[in-house]
Amino acid sequence: MLTIAPTNTHRAILPNITWHTFETILREMGNNRTTRLAYNQGTLEIMTPLMPHEHNKRLIEKLIDNLAEELNLNLKSTGSVTCKRQDLAKGVEPDSSFYIQNEPIMRNKQNLDLTQDPPPDLIIEVDYTSASLDRLPIYLALGVPEVWRYDHPVMQIYQLGEGVYIPCDVSPTFANLPLTTEIPLFLGKSLEIGEIAMIRSFREWVRQQMKN
Repeated sequence: MLTIAPTNTHRAILPNITWHTFETILREMGNNRTTRLAYNQGTLEIMTPLMPHEHNKRLIEKLIDNLAEELNLNLKSTGSVTCKRQDLAKGVEPDSSFYIQNEPIMRNKQNLDLTQDPPPDLIIEVDYTSASLDRLPIYLALGVPEVWRYDHPVMQIYQLGEGVYIPCDVSPTFANLPLTTEIPLFLGKSLEIGEIAMIRSFREWVRQQMKN
């Protein structure tokens, strides 16, 4: 079955895929590609993002970089790194990922092994509701502490609680700033004044918030 999101992504869903086949597809596709994969207990999703999706993802990444700089936080950007656990029969390539709390542990790591390494501290998913495969249960099983889902014009932050994700209006990682309301506004603002001017405005907003 082929599922298509007409403006943001192209997606294909393949049922009855073994873990061995998933691993083989990962190896054969290699790292230099635009497609992203998600696997959950036999179901494989292959997603090819289009420009609106990539535009919002890149802007959110830039905002996270600026948040970290303004709040004096170290981070390691790990992009769409493949996060997988064979014992859970789950794997996923997020739109973007970051190590923040665990950055010192992962700073010099060149490969990710979730049987030994912690999962990314922060995962970003863009245009989530167009997905055919629900990725949140995958992140929950992998133990990802914080997930941001942005589906224009709505953003939601999920924080890992007692075995469930709890929706939050603020980010516990970034000084409890009200990012669910503000980031969509700044993304929209970038279409009016341009990306660089928007980022300057965002940095000033963060500084003002820290003074309050």
